[in-house]
Amino acid sequence: MKKLFVFLAVLGFITISAQYAVAQTATTTGETEQVEVPIHQQLKTKFIEGGPAFMSVVLLCLIFGLALAIERIIYLTLAETNTGKLLDKVEAAMKDGGVPAALDVCRNTRGPVASIFFQGLSRADEGLDVVEKSISSYGSVQMSQLEKGLSWIQLFIAIAPMLGFMGTVIGMIGAFDAIEAAGDISPNIVAGGIKVALITTVTGLIVAIILQLFYNYLISKIDGIVIKMEDASISLMDILVKYEK
Repeated sequence: MKKLFVFLAVLGFITISAQYAVAQTATTTGETEQVEVPIHQQLKTKFIEGGPAFMSVVLLCLIFGLALAIERIIYLTLAETNTGKLLDKVEAAMKDGGVPAALDVCRNTRGPVASIFFQGLSRADEGLDVVEKSISSYGSVQMSQLEKGLSWIQLFIAIAPMLGFMGTVIGMIGAFDAIEAAGDISPNIVAGGIKVALITTVTGLIVAIILQLFYNYLISKIDGIVIKMEDASISLMDILVKYEK
């Protein structure tokens, strides 16, 4: 949880800094007055200049990608378990009430680690080999649940810059059409057309970078949970061996 707060704090600081920098560059200084263009007005202007059709699709990639990332962050945060504390409870329950008491502990604890323990303990009467296979199989299921939705985030990361490049190509075609219609290569026509065309590319790259940061954070969080799952499973097998004797 602390890592999540630190990540969000850094992200917020970067966002505020970027907004301040953009606002400063958009400030027009005259001899007697100073006019500052609001950040939302600048974004609206760039959105319209880039073409609402392509810009809307790229924006949807950002919205859906962030929605999936936030949902995964919440899910993974709730999936985290204090494995050391859980193992102590399971061992104490095994000592006092045997496997049924340990099953009750796992049943009343949320998270993939407790679910794996429950599946393994429910097969305790069939032998340690069966327990080990059950833990391994159900661990794969839980890992798939942890990674659910990440493929869609990867898709949005790949699609956003592609859409931006497509918008750029179409914008360049429009610029050359304008040059052909004017019958002259005017610097204003060329520069204006290229600027508008490149806005979609910049937007697509920004969207991909933002989603990539969230994706890497989710991957690191999943890796941490999986490592805890594997270590806890080994410890559970040691407990079963201990009390089987």
